[in-house]
Amino acid sequence: MATGTGAKTVRRSAGYSRLRGETPLWRDLTILAQDPDARLRGDVIWSSVRLPDEALLPGPCGARIKVVDYDASLDRFYLPLPGGYASNGTPTDPMLSMTPRQRLSSVHFHQQNAYAIAMRILARFETALGRRVNYAFAGHQLHIAPHAFSEANAYYSRESRSLCFGYFPNNGGGTTFTCLSHDIVAHEMAHALLDGLRPRYIDPSSPDQAAFHEGFADVIALLVLLSDPRIVETALLAGRAVAATQRYVAIKSVEEKALKRSALLGLAESMGEPLPNGSTEALRRSVELKPMRNWSESREYAEPHQRGEVLVHCLLNAFIKVWRQRISALGQVKPGFLDLKRVVEEGATSASHLLTMSIRAIDYTPPTDVSFSDYLTAILTADREMLPDDGRYGYRQVIRDSFAAWNIQPAPTADAEGCWRAFDQRLNYAHIRFESLQRNADEAFRFIWNNAKALKLSPNAYCEVTGVRPIARTAPDGLIVRETVVDYVQMLSVRSDELAALGLTRPPEMPEFREVRLYGGGVLIFDEYGTLKFSIGNDVCDMPRQQARLDHLGSVGFFEYRSEAEFSKGFFSRLHLNRACGR
Repeated sequence: MATGTGAKTVRRSAGYSRLRGETPLWRDLTILAQDPDARLRGDVIWSSVRLPDEALLPGPCGARIKVVDYDASLDRFYLPLPGGYASNGTPTDPMLSMTPRQRLSSVHFHQQNAYAIAMRILARFETALGRRVNYAFAGHQLHIAPHAFSEANAYYSRESRSLCFGYFPNNGGGTTFTCLSHDIVAHEMAHALLDGLRPRYIDPSSPDQAAFHEGFADVIALLVLLSDPRIVETALLAGRAVAATQRYVAIKSVEEKALKRSALLGLAESMGEPLPNGSTEALRRSVELKPMRNWSESREYAEPHQRGEVLVHCLLNAFIKVWRQRISALGQVKPGFLDLKRVVEEGATSASHLLTMSIRAIDYTPPTDVSFSDYLTAILTADREMLPDDGRYGYRQVIRDSFAAWNIQPAPTADAEGCWRAFDQRLNYAHIRFESLQRNADEAFRFIWNNAKALKLSPNAYCEVTGVRPIARTAPDGLIVRETVVDYVQMLSVRSDELAALGLTRPPEMPEFREVRLYGGGVLIFDEYGTLKFSIGNDVCDMPRQQARLDHLGSVGFFEYRSEAEFSKGFFSRLHLNRACGR
């Protein structure tokens, strides 16, 4: 690049020019917006993802995600996708020059698609949470294997620090690659990120906890799709002869029942054949579910995926209701018709807002033994902290009503608005340095030690701080909301012959003299001045809860394993394989 008129030509490196802001800070990468088998309007829907421009190595390989394309079934490595930079150092999209058919058959596009969608989900989590998100394993990079094996499965594995995607023959005589499914990649990435935020959610616990992982991952995958205006428009108009230039939509087509039938059920039906762990089946079932007051006692909802569909139904039902409220504020462009673009925008905006609420709530959930009631309370609390007024469309009330239809109420410790009660006990801040408390686990443990009685912690249980995270979130009014989130767990190890002394009964499946751990834990939310706002958690000495957990462990075969680590190893692979096999 030349500098100055008549001056000597000076070559600036790409890194230097990026530092000076002389080249774009972003790159756009082509992805599939849906499964490759989708047939809405007869076409595959293409989209693009805008990501921060990072120094990409072949793979793609970036700071947080590394594609390693090894096929264990064929014992084959595929050549990695080159980094994607022009000769002047500007980031490029390697897929722009390819035809749609070439992309679908290119392993390099498969690699880019998996990388870009995973990065998209990571970006949504970090934006919602107001901080970087760590993984549950040691290391900075999550590995992605787009063609990991020849099998109808896909899963996240903490042990191998990876997302593994399978491929299998489809009914059309071709091959279905799960790495090309937007909802499957998003689903698996959501598992990985939730595992980093709440690593004990894969431990053996209550029926709700295993179901929560699946339901949450489905919700994230679906709301990310519905945040894309192209998906909303295509799903909204699916199944009807509509000109590509149509600008209006009939009011009767956006009534609540019609939206469920088109935008949700139509989307599910368009995703091609059901895939092993994606959201297709969950979406189709959740739309058709009828709320039950006593569902938690039903044998049908004991299986984690089916139980998780209750969570999907509640949040997608809330999405439809909020979308309807936003549509009702639109004026008719001609008698009986609304502006199609505005209807689509309102749908995508509703989904995006609910997506942010769903992610942000994780910081306000207990670190162990989560229930759907806990998560509902967390959603309401996290949103109220950012937006004290429920706003024009009443997102929180709509969500609360959707859960209430299934008899899911906020936690017993919630206030009148369904949010966690503010902490109001006197605390001991002696020798506590808030600057250190924002980042240092030892300082946080000192605070917990000083205030164990006020926090209602058991003095006989082992206690450990598992995370200290300063966060900064932008409120709708533009102000920055700063908080510090401290996670801790309590553990009490007991043998089966010691359970009676605690008022617990040994499940018949539990061997004599077998040791088991009782868990409790909590989240402390501090404001920007170091004042404790919320103490959210489960008491390790809550024996009715511990008895229910022990009984559940016996019913799911936990005591057939030698340890918790052995039970949790391969958790998602086993769970998704059971789903694919209909178990």
